Amino acid sequence: MKMNEVFQVLASSNVLYLSLSLTVITYSNPTSLNTKGAMAPPSFFFVFFFILIFSCTSATTTQQQRFKEAPKFYNSPTCATLRHHPNPNHTCPDNAVHVAMTLDVSYLRGSMAAILSVLQHTSCPENVIFHFVTAASKSSSAAKLNQTLTTSFPYLNFQIYPFDDDAVSRLISTSIRSALDCPLNYARSYLSTLLPPCVAKIVYLDSDLILVDDISKLAETPLSGTAVLAAPEYCSANFSAYFTPSFWSNPSLSLVLANRRRPPCYFNTGVMVIDLRQWREGEYTTEIEEWMELQKRMRIYELGSLPPFLLVFAGRIAAVDHRWNQHGLGGDNFRGLCRDLHPGPVSLLHWSGKGKPWARLDAGRPCPLDALWAPYDLLETRFAALQA
Repeated sequence: MKMNEVFQVLASSNVLYLSLSLTVITYSNPTSLNTKGAMAPPSFFFVFFFILIFSCTSATTTQQQRFKEAPKFYNSPTCATLRHHPNPNHTCPDNAVHVAMTLDVSYLRGSMAAILSVLQHTSCPENVIFHFVTAASKSSSAAKLNQTLTTSFPYLNFQIYPFDDDAVSRLISTSIRSALDCPLNYARSYLSTLLPPCVAKIVYLDSDLILVDDISKLAETPLSGTAVLAAPEYCSANFSAYFTPSFWSNPSLSLVLANRRRPPCYFNTGVMVIDLRQWREGEYTTEIEEWMELQKRMRIYELGSLPPFLLVFAGRIAAVDHRWNQHGLGGDNFRGLCRDLHPGPVSLLHWSGKGKPWARLDAGRPCPLDALWAPYDLLETRFAALQA
């Protein structure tokens, strides 16, 4: 890897530790090159170690990030009262809107904006219950995340669940972008066991999106028959591109997709409505893990946690209007170039892809649509923090 590529990796992760940066610069000095002009072994191992450590996390911690307190949002008079269980630990009123998200330090700024957008645009914000999944291997970070949520959203109804990220790491194969290989990206496959059994239906949201419509409309998506999840489908996308030639050339594998009740289409797993009871009954987590284990032995896909979902559910999901996932605003997985909205109405904007709006805004190189994300940014500016 060339040193300018290393700096691009570090910049995309918002790595701000000057001492580490200076070390990288030191190792990139020509005096560290061997007689053949190649980088000497110490620098190679340093760069490899550096990238390995920071590929799933950012050096920007909750101690460096200060967030403003969000306004409190109240239910409209037409909202139903939540039917709480007599047990005070019961978090499953059946008429609540349950929302699941992963939560970590590197994407915290995006998560805070997403939460604010959900509360701001729903008629019944007090009826929304958030279920946050954090990496169990980072218990100290989980405590800081909990404190940050409580400080910025004092009235938020939420629970935090530790996810055994070390256990799932053994199943993960490298993909085209290191950020896709983080174990927490795979937590969406384990919601049925992480969340209490009383949670029957969940809306799963990525952290790089904002809603501009009432989430209760999305949560009311019917899941009838055998449909376990609902999401917008994109049948014009080249579905075959999500799998390798090794997959398509193996009849025993490719026929799995041929026996669906309708042709399989691509869907983005960053926005899904999931029937957790049907998921548990169908043991779909086990099925996803079996595809991941096969991937370890035989390279059948390249794109992180998405392909196992496609293998299990493509052609079997309930339809959702495209307005609920205007995805791809972060560009592709390599350069993260600016993109326009898809034609049609918009209820949710999703910066899937390499480019994230907060990073581009901080770098002074925002895309036009990043201005739509900025009003939901709760991060305190340095000036505001000094004034406080």
